[in-house]
Amino acid sequence: MTIYRYLQNMPFGPEEVTVLVTAYARALKAAGLVDRNDPIAEMIAKKVIEIAQRGVKDPAKIADLTIMELRAK
Repeated sequence: MTIYRYLQNMPFGPEEVTVLVTAYARALKAAGLVDRNDPIAEMIAKKVIEIAQRGVKDPAKIADLTIMELRAK
């Protein structure tokens, strides 16, 4: 999973990692992505982490914001 590469060097604990991985999977599903090597999956992973760093803790909210913010670009 793409998100794990980015999380290796981040100061997230196990519970936070679980939230991020869940949010990432939800966002990929919402975007209709299956291929984790797709460049869009990488963009989603980075956006999930960015939103979590802003203090959002709910995986569903993180996923929704991720899709919304990426579509706005």
